[in-house]
Amino acid sequence: MKQICLISRKKHENPTLPSLCGEGSGERYLSIIIGLFCLFFPLSAQVAGNGSETFTNPVIYADVPDIDVIRVGSDFYMVSTTMHLMPGAPIMRSEDLVNWEIISYVFDEIKDSPLYDLEGGDVYGKGQWASSLRYHNGKFYVFFATNTPKKSHIYETDNPAGKWEKVSEFDKNYHDASLLFDDDGKVYLAYGSGHIRIVELKSDLSGIKEGVLAVSAFVGEEQGYKGLLEGTHFYKYNGKYYLFLIGWPPNGIRTQLCFRSDRIEGPYESKIILSDTLDLYGKGVAQGGIVDTEDGRWFGFLFQDHNAVGRVPVLTPCRWENGWPILGDKEGKVPKTMEKPVRGYTGKPLVVSDSFEEKTLALNWQWNHNPDNSLWSLTERPGYIRLKTGKVVENIFQARNTLSQRTEGSQCSAVISMDVSRMRDGDVAGLGAFCAEAGLLSVVQEGDKKCLVMTDRGKEKARTEWLHNRVYLRMDCDFNTDKANFYYSSDKENWTQLGTEFRMVYNLVHFMGYRIAIYNYATKASGGYVDVDFFEYTGSKGIIE
Repeated sequence: MKQICLISRKKHENPTLPSLCGEGSGERYLSIIIGLFCLFFPLSAQVAGNGSETFTNPVIYADVPDIDVIRVGSDFYMVSTTMHLMPGAPIMRSEDLVNWEIISYVFDEIKDSPLYDLEGGDVYGKGQWASSLRYHNGKFYVFFATNTPKKSHIYETDNPAGKWEKVSEFDKNYHDASLLFDDDGKVYLAYGSGHIRIVELKSDLSGIKEGVLAVSAFVGEEQGYKGLLEGTHFYKYNGKYYLFLIGWPPNGIRTQLCFRSDRIEGPYESKIILSDTLDLYGKGVAQGGIVDTEDGRWFGFLFQDHNAVGRVPVLTPCRWENGWPILGDKEGKVPKTMEKPVRGYTGKPLVVSDSFEEKTLALNWQWNHNPDNSLWSLTERPGYIRLKTGKVVENIFQARNTLSQRTEGSQCSAVISMDVSRMRDGDVAGLGAFCAEAGLLSVVQEGDKKCLVMTDRGKEKARTEWLHNRVYLRMDCDFNTDKANFYYSSDKENWTQLGTEFRMVYNLVHFMGYRIAIYNYATKASGGYVDVDFFEYTGSKGIIE
């Protein structure tokens, strides 16, 4: 029951600079290593697109918020927010702006506070927020802020699929900040909420330059925009400076705004460049920026609140009118179905099945808060991931080493096989729809007896005694209705539903869409463990079998 899947992958050497960085360009190259899609049993996974010619919005039907996208040569790169999940700040790569694969994370852990270790509290909905991704003089840079404690960080690398190194750290949270490497070598940072500010960084990015540009670029209400004004993306194009921001007018929807000026210090004029819901009532497509293809076409890459599945990326055309980047089609609407910007590419799925045969975890997995690496293993029982209990806790929200992947719309299903023979009294292990309001299907050890228990927001809905050392657990999610259902089996053939239908609700406490969670924690004493044999995932859009 082990799966191996090889995907074609491109080598990248001496990439050309994207035009948005104000740089020149090098020689165009294209080198592709041809691979094979293969599998040993019928598992399914989701990739974007409707084939080789078109795709359907949302371009990624999963929680990938606060996106920033650049082009380097023929490749596109994206960073997003993962808050309390580790490793954090995922870097994704695409050849067509539609199919994306995770190639690295900017950091493995955050150690600025014991809260990241779930000691004395937590950082749910905090941690790493909106990042800025840029390329300059052969290096990639990521700037992001953390909310606990309030700091900002800059990382760099010359290989985005490799290791990222911290360049500097600031004892201030520069909210929703965006980097700009100007043509004259100066580096700027635009940030803020309501009141947008621009500062100049030192040339080595170690801090803010004192006594130079520190401009209050503009105040939203003075520009005629009441309510929310944030989500900065800062560009220079054809000699003009552009600030992309989201607005949220009273009784309106999230709206994409653009501010421009001939001078970095202003004055800035503004324009609404997109106000559309993509037929999802009240959910405006906004917050993001623009990116060009090698042949000079432009696209907007934004996101949309999409209920329980989270905040999903949306790709839309962009055209320049009188120096303004106007998003959407000629009617100002985001197309539901579009031609792919670049044709002929497929990608790796964002959520993957896993046989746990490798000695390292797939990049698709993340931990809830910093993991305790002494309490999990892929080698103690080859072909399994072992999850050991650590400190005694009251519930899953306090437990370390909860392993997680995203859910995807419009429907998805997850199955795990778990050896529960080494659980101890008070241990709780299982599969869940994890968010601030969680639905869980757990094996609970009570003395010498095991029970299967389904809980809805911490309230027990059903239980049944379990007499076996192995259990198969399944969770089906339907984001057309935002409902999840849970099932168990002793043979993976005959399934029995347990408990009630679970209603998934997007919650600002976690501030992210529902995650698939595999967990094991102790409520009485540490020392027990479970062995997870495999994780099988099926998505509903663009199935690969």
